[in-house]
Amino acid sequence: MDMLNGGLAGKLILFAIPLAFSSILQQLFNSADVAVVGRFAGDRALAAVGSCVAIVGIYVNLLAGLAVGPNAVLATLIGQKKRERINSTLHTVITFGILLGIGLMAVGMLVVRIVLEASGTPTEVMDEAMIYIRIYLLGVPFMLTYNFGSAVLRSYGDTRRPMYYLLISGSVNVVLNLVFVIGCHLGVAGVAIATAISNVLSTAMVLTHLYRRDDEFQFRFHRMRIEWKVLKRVLAIGIPAGVQGAIFSVSNVFIQTGINSFGADAIAGSSLALNFEYFTYDISAAFGQAAVTFVSQNYGAGNIKRCKKIFWLCMLFGFGFTEILSVIFMIWDNFFVGIYTTSSAVAYYALIRMHRICSLEGLTATYEVESATLRGMGKSVEPSIIIILGTVVFRMIWLVTIFRQIHTFAMLMDVYVVSWIFTGGAIFIIYLHHMKKISKNVQV
Repeated sequence: MDMLNGGLAGKLILFAIPLAFSSILQQLFNSADVAVVGRFAGDRALAAVGSCVAIVGIYVNLLAGLAVGPNAVLATLIGQKKRERINSTLHTVITFGILLGIGLMAVGMLVVRIVLEASGTPTEVMDEAMIYIRIYLLGVPFMLTYNFGSAVLRSYGDTRRPMYYLLISGSVNVVLNLVFVIGCHLGVAGVAIATAISNVLSTAMVLTHLYRRDDEFQFRFHRMRIEWKVLKRVLAIGIPAGVQGAIFSVSNVFIQTGINSFGADAIAGSSLALNFEYFTYDISAAFGQAAVTFVSQNYGAGNIKRCKKIFWLCMLFGFGFTEILSVIFMIWDNFFVGIYTTSSAVAYYALIRMHRICSLEGLTATYEVESATLRGMGKSVEPSIIIILGTVVFRMIWLVTIFRQIHTFAMLMDVYVVSWIFTGGAIFIIYLHHMKKISKNVQV
């Protein structure tokens, strides 16, 4: 895909839609875990999986954020026409991804019980929650390797292959869910094993594709090594984004504590409704990924005017398409919730969360596209700081002030939308200031 010349609107949509569909597929297959557990293993098993949602979110957001670094650096090299440096960057990225994944898995194994206990996970679901999360963590090295490999593909405009890989691995996940839970009666362990196997499969497919290439994006195991100068550039962008994503989910751990205070039905209903938020958010995130890739290439080529146009188009498409899907969920809310549970008590909490949060999910496009655009221009620390302040500090203040005074499930859910407005507005100010500064430098 030529990101440096020609029309932008169509290319941005062609880039983002397969990426959004890939993420939605991934969430759809993940939600299959919830549906199978809720339908065939009972509400306690569903609550056990729901208790792990925040921890899983930390890992998912951390890995996705770290992958922004390889994407931005490789796309910038393409824009600068420094293709001779691509292969060493690719091998540095893959090598580091494998090693870091193993380290993150080990850390998770050590601290997961502490986190579950701190978040107030009910005693009756603790054992099953531990089984689920420990098996899930075994797939982390493969998840990180897949994310980095997909970032390599996205850097030159290929978002379709990751979609195909997820379609295949996700289908395997669903089939194995049914086999392990219904056929083998493994409960939460069954869905965790199925997820781990699907992660291995998707990683194998992306590495096989890179292995078969005959250009600068070709991967070879014997070339695996880390070039520290390359890694430093990747981490300069990836670490702030990754930390931002992880801390973003840390705030959800505290919110999960509030959810836990309403009992097992609230835990199950909240984790159920979270699936719909993921579906809608994935569209915003996809246009954020489009922004960082297109802006990186054009910023590398020195085309600031085109970078500004990319920003506004991604904001428009991210907000608009996200809200369209949100409205669909709102209209047929009872139908969609009924897919996951037959319990009216669980559905009650799920519908509250859906109506309070999902209906305004389009607001996430503001901070996603704004921060992605800044990262595409090599500015990663400032948006990460603002997002941490807006989604962690602000939400924690909400929990100990407003939520403590008005202790209702609805009030707890309202913190999300309010924090999005605060965060999006603050990063927009930084974006305007940065673009003004760049424009003056170009004129000089």
